[in-house]
Amino acid sequence: MRHAIAVENLVKRYGEVQAVDGLSFQVERGTTCALLGGNGAGKTTTLAILLGVLLPTSGSVRVLDEDMARERYRALPRMNFTSPYVDLPKKLTVEENLVVFSHLYGLRQIRQRIAGLAEQFEFAPLLKRHYGTLSAGQRTRVSVAKALLNRPEVLLLDEPTASLDPDIADRIRTHLVEYQEQSGATLLLASHNMVEVERICHQVLMMKAGRIVDRGSPPELIARYGRSSMEEVFLDVARAAHRAAEVAADEVRR
Repeated sequence: MRHAIAVENLVKRYGEVQAVDGLSFQVERGTTCALLGGNGAGKTTTLAILLGVLLPTSGSVRVLDEDMARERYRALPRMNFTSPYVDLPKKLTVEENLVVFSHLYGLRQIRQRIAGLAEQFEFAPLLKRHYGTLSAGQRTRVSVAKALLNRPEVLLLDEPTASLDPDIADRIRTHLVEYQEQSGATLLLASHNMVEVERICHQVLMMKAGRIVDRGSPPELIARYGRSSMEEVFLDVARAAHRAAEVAADEVRR
């Protein structure tokens, strides 16, 4: 099985709104792929479909060679997800949250696993605190640790270092790279952090209005656009889309 993720002609509609419009892509095992695009590009919707949280209007999604429409129960125990925009139960302590999720994943030696992650992500002093009392950055660290509890083969990340200061964000990225190197896991992330994308991603999918408008490795895209960084590439694509929308609006008015 070469591809950990295979998406074919994926479509998601909400009434007349087309959130995802015919996406097709593959992510090779053991690599990191980024979904890039402005707000409303369809990145989070795509991640939700990959998790089986949303059902597609049409198209197919296979994760770890399992059809997510019919057999997602086979893939989900081998996957995980994190987003700073999805909170854990706030009235539980950090430790209680991690214990609950450990049981959901059917883990053994739960206390040892939690202790190891708490040390790795530097939140051991927070284990007895209620999750709702943590800062945004502390919650993000706990959320990323939660996503690694079951040692997933596929890890989906939505803005994994949002709300973190540069030092902690860099450490999180280092932990993710080390985890991938040790486990051979596949990572798919939506991010607005271009430094992050350049550092850890092997492949980039540039999205606009639910479609992929360009793809390649960070060095390939930087060279193709004649720029010096992925941030400049992102701005080129975003501004080109804005200009195209303005031209279309002018034509409609005429």
